[in-house]
Amino acid sequence: MKPTGRLETLSRMRETGIVAVIRADSPDQLLDICRALAEGGVDVAEITMTTPGAIEAIRQASHELGDKVLVGVGSVLDAETARLAILAGAAFVVSPVLNLDVIRMAHRYDRACVPGGLTPTEIITAFEAGADVVKVFPANHFGPQYFKDLLAPMPQLKLTPTGGVDLNTAESWLKAGAVCLGVGSSLVKKSLIESSQWGELTELAGRFRKIVRDARS
Repeated sequence: MKPTGRLETLSRMRETGIVAVIRADSPDQLLDICRALAEGGVDVAEITMTTPGAIEAIRQASHELGDKVLVGVGSVLDAETARLAILAGAAFVVSPVLNLDVIRMAHRYDRACVPGGLTPTEIITAFEAGADVVKVFPANHFGPQYFKDLLAPMPQLKLTPTGGVDLNTAESWLKAGAVCLGVGSSLVKKSLIESSQWGELTELAGRFRKIVRDARS
């Protein structure tokens, strides 16, 4: 698969509007999860480093899924991990914290970087350091109004929430100014995965994508 550059990655993340955050107990079913999500229109997947064998899972997913799914890495805490994931095929790097070395490492390889931030100072620091999008985490403690409050004096920010995004709140986050949404357990449902209900997972992904389309129309 041809490596995906930062601008192409960001365009696809915005267009899809949903980044599936996959925290699996085992890498065995990751390909099935990604395929089911992509069939429902969610073709951007963040495989977190908390998944056992995450680097090899990223390597396998990026190779076998090709252009069908944009595979990135999440829960990255240091530049060394970012580099390993990028060399394995990760198209973007997501972190729950702000580590400037992670941003520099991602950009060295022309990969999009989405560091975490919570306070206005952390968020603008990440933005000024070159963050492509800033992940507001944990977003569920503040809600969509927090995005409106941040964007009022700083409309140049590009924000995405992680934590508390589900079918009931997704529209509110988008209308508050989120460029895309990080969605974990409310999309990548453990019960569906354990019972291999891939059709149901595809249907759920389609519901999230419809919310994105409707909110933007």
